[in-house]
Amino acid sequence: MDIFLIKLLIPFASLVSFFIVFATIPTIIKVTRSKGMFADSNGRTLHKTAIPNLGGIAIFMSFLFTYSIFSDWFSFTKIPFLIPSILIIFAIGIKDDIMITAPIVKLMGQICAAFIIVAWGDVRITSFHGFFGIEPDYLTSITFSIFLFVFIINGFNLIDGIDGLASTVAIISITSFMVWFYINDDYHIPVFSAVLIGVLLAFMYYNVFSKTNKIFMGDTGSLILGFLIVIAAIRFCEFNIPENRHNLKYTMDSAPAVAIGILIVPIIDTIRVFIFRLSRGNSPFTADKNHIHHRMLTLGFTHLQTSLIIGGVNIVFVILSYTLKDLGVLKLSLLIFTLGLGCSYIPAIFILRRKKKIKYIAAEYRRENIDDK
Repeated sequence: MDIFLIKLLIPFASLVSFFIVFATIPTIIKVTRSKGMFADSNGRTLHKTAIPNLGGIAIFMSFLFTYSIFSDWFSFTKIPFLIPSILIIFAIGIKDDIMITAPIVKLMGQICAAFIIVAWGDVRITSFHGFFGIEPDYLTSITFSIFLFVFIINGFNLIDGIDGLASTVAIISITSFMVWFYINDDYHIPVFSAVLIGVLLAFMYYNVFSKTNKIFMGDTGSLILGFLIVIAAIRFCEFNIPENRHNLKYTMDSAPAVAIGILIVPIIDTIRVFIFRLSRGNSPFTADKNHIHHRMLTLGFTHLQTSLIIGGVNIVFVILSYTLKDLGVLKLSLLIFTLGLGCSYIPAIFILRRKKKIKYIAAEYRRENIDDK
């Protein structure tokens, strides 16, 4: 296919996916309202009104339909394995949104989907880019890649706690990968990314800005986002292995660390809450309100403000990672993790200072009352 035509298809694919979601969601909302299928009410719910949580259906349908039409099936032979994998992710997500699924069942479904795309589709990490001089054998490659899929899938599921956050982070992440592939004249991931961006922009309208047709993506949407973005991240790392760099216009010696920087929000938030839960003797899968976005809301920020602030921090990490792309995998990874963990605890520091200030004011008030008596 002519290169100019392929470049023209990238924005067109985004527009098609956008309009499919934009046209589909009102119907989904109408059906869910008529059937009483709303987001489950629990102690962590941040909305006072009943809101449909099946936006992931529109995300799934639009992505699969548009991607299947605009992708070159002959040049990207992984597509036949991607489709059954994403169908499994959709199945476990939609079941959880409607009926609530046991964590172990969700985990096994994610592992099964990851195994298909990793072992049969061969979308896997084959090189650690010289990290400590270690290179994975075939079994290690498959195991590590499946772990990576499960970790990032759940990372996006965990950050989907407020309006617009998962969508914002996903758009930033997939755009960061898309730009690199586009510069290097590989157009499959740009088409793949453009479809996803169009889907998310349409969804965000209803999720963030609509007053009458508000909807959540649910587990269906967040799990699919994580799954698709891991595919782009692995392809990004694999294109930058030493054996391939001579074919690239814009190489990266520290590609895995750059990918960590691009995905810093779900990675750091997942690690932080898992450590927090384990330190208190709880299961790492026990839901709570200790995520970064919950801390931001405690400080008085709105959902939109919180999503924009976290998205802005994400962009800073992307720029930093691209700028220091040749620093070395170990050095850049340590730098990104250190800065990421530091940033994640900033809201907690401000909350602690606020609590101390409130205690001080209360103590002063009691002291004044005692003196008056």
